[in-house]
Amino acid sequence: MRVTVDDVIAYCLAKPGAEESYPWGDGELVCKVGGKAFAFIGLPGETVGVKCGVNAEDAAEWRERFPDDITTSPYIGRYGWNRVRLGGGVPEDEVRDLLDRSYDAVVAKLPRGKRP
Repeated sequence: MRVTVDDVIAYCLAKPGAEESYPWGDGELVCKVGGKAFAFIGLPGETVGVKCGVNAEDAAEWRERFPDDITTSPYIGRYGWNRVRLGGGVPEDEVRDLLDRSYDAVVAKLPRGKRP
């Protein structure tokens, strides 16, 4: 099944403590928890940036599995962030898994008082 931007937005914002912001204008929605980003959703390009590992090497596994649809995120790729093209070859359950992992990684680093 094809994953849409609307599916990703709904899935992200349904997570405990999730909030949306548009720090760079209407083209990119940033989903945050505890004030920290866990998903960068490119609205016109139908992409989502997610935390896939501690660093670029950890995140490389995903890029190797889906070379046509997952690339290193610009500017923050060295910190383990990848960009996923929606509607491509990454199955819906894998996209959800990536969103869950990104959310969980960010929540784990939040101070206890900011965790949902």
